[in-house]
Amino acid sequence: MDDPQDFDAEPPSKSELKRQSRDLQDLGELLVALPTSELEALPLPDDVREAVMAGRRITSHGAKVRQRLYIGKLLRRIDPEPIRDALARRADLDRQRVKSEHAIEQWRDRLLADEPEAWTELASIVAPPDLQRLRSLSRQARAEHTAARPPASARQLFRKLRELLSPPAA
Repeated sequence: MDDPQDFDAEPPSKSELKRQSRDLQDLGELLVALPTSELEALPLPDDVREAVMAGRRITSHGAKVRQRLYIGKLLRRIDPEPIRDALARRADLDRQRVKSEHAIEQWRDRLLADEPEAWTELASIVAPPDLQRLRSLSRQARAEHTAARPPASARQLFRKLRELLSPPAA
């Protein structure tokens, strides 16, 4: 027993097996919550895909718990790493999208505050005809704000900024 190799040969503890099982059940829960289009893009065996689809239709709490356990059992038979990798890539894309949206919101707020530096910076990025349209939308949005009207122009300004500042989709 003093030999360090004896510890490597030991099977995982019962607690470790329970942790692994719980992780797979959580992964199954994430799969059930995914939109159908994203679920179809994942590399899932047919039985797992069917179990996930069945899990979406279940409304009873007890049945949901049983289905969660069943999906976890099915996931134990396959390598879950490709699924986790795909979900991680999806999360990265979501984070990038949110970061981009926040940057565009900051641009919109700076333009609505009529910061001269913001207009100068934007002039170096955007073509003059687009810049004129942005100035017009900014003026309209400020007028809407002072008149306490719905922010339709501010929304249009945001959409136009997103169109101009977002990188082209590959």
